[in-house]
Amino acid sequence: MRARSALVYTVLRLLAFVVPLGILLLFPVFQELPWLAAVFAALIGLSLSLLFLRRPLDQVTGDLAERREARRAANRRTGAERDADVEDAVVDAATDDRPATER
Repeated sequence: MRARSALVYTVLRLLAFVVPLGILLLFPVFQELPWLAAVFAALIGLSLSLLFLRRPLDQVTGDLAERREARRAANRRTGAERDADVEDAVVDAATDDRPATER
């Protein structure tokens, strides 16, 4: 995953919350009820991120999917490779069980 795309998306999401919160706290009603300002700011931030942050979100999720696929491909083994490993283990175990004079 590219850290830059995740960092950009995180900063934009935080700004989508902090800026409306700051603006709402300027109103006298929300100065007495700051938790209500936080709730409204969260709703506004969610709406803004759904409307305007689609491209950064797609970039971050695409990077995560590529990373997961690369990790999965590195750990993936075919059935033939697993069978060969089992056969090698059986042969090794059989040769280790024989007395030293038979080797």
